[in-house]
Amino acid sequence: MEIRGIDPRDISWEQDHADYRVYFWDRSTNTSWEYEILDQVDIGELLAWTRQYAAEHGWTYTLYTVADDDGRRGLIRLDGVLGDPFD
Repeated sequence: MEIRGIDPRDISWEQDHADYRVYFWDRSTNTSWEYEILDQVDIGELLAWTRQYAAEHGWTYTLYTVADDDGRRGLIRLDGVLGDPFD
């Protein structure tokens, strides 16, 4: 992990609300469930719910925030497994 000081003036925008997606993976059946969270939610609360829901079902998960890049939607991984666990 590399940590460095920054100049906060390098940011041109910020927003207080983000949309999130969570993908739950059941490796025993090669099944996935995908959800989008659109309400304003605290990331700590969302992480706690995601981890608990996955644990209750014996699943793994990946949590993303939804981002736009020149009008194209994409995902930025925040927590959970890397890539497709079925590969």
